[in-house]
Amino acid sequence: MNIAIIVAAGRGYRLGGPLPKQYLPLAGQPILRHTIQALAAHPRIGAVQVLIHPDDTALYTAATAGLSILPPLLGGAARQDSVRLGLEGVAALNPANVLIHDAVRPFITHATISAVLDALQHSPCALAGVPLADTLKRVENGRVTATVDRANLYRAQTPQGFGFAAILKAHRQVQGLGIEFTDDCMIAEHLGMPVEMVLGSEDNFKITTAQDLQRAEIFLKTKLQEGASP
Repeated sequence: MNIAIIVAAGRGYRLGGPLPKQYLPLAGQPILRHTIQALAAHPRIGAVQVLIHPDDTALYTAATAGLSILPPLLGGAARQDSVRLGLEGVAALNPANVLIHDAVRPFITHATISAVLDALQHSPCALAGVPLADTLKRVENGRVTATVDRANLYRAQTPQGFGFAAILKAHRQVQGLGIEFTDDCMIAEHLGMPVEMVLGSEDNFKITTAQDLQRAEIFLKTKLQEGASP
């Protein structure tokens, strides 16, 4: 079985207002609900597990009403802690693979999910990403010091996929090291595990600013008008 873990335990208020961003409305439904539905609808995902903040139980219950998913688990102090707790929490289900996904990337497509799962057939770790298109500049004290070669540089996205046993072992190994791992593939890289990159989508963007939310509203409205699912 393949299982999806959604990391929704953060308390980001960058968009302003009283709600963490994963619970903000998008076309009348919380962003988190859109994300869950996108993953749960994929035929190769057998279960969806969400990690939430202890203070968000009521928000989560309202956001997921009527959805057939696993009961939520409480996250930890940092993203890395939340993922480890999620992995430990679903270990009894004995999944073959796990996809770890950001709560505020609601436009993940079946094609990208399939690409990550397909890569796991020959690699222990895989993630979606898109090649960098902009010219990169290194800046110190407001002055450009160099132009960075963007060849072979990608913007990492989620889902990030792993053989379940391998990533659970990896998280246990790095616990307590005092290193801040910003995503799960970074943990794999730290331990020397090969990680395969598959092509993601520009539509699979992370909603972190007011401009992102506006873009998401326009994107979803267009999709609905076209009669297509994101």
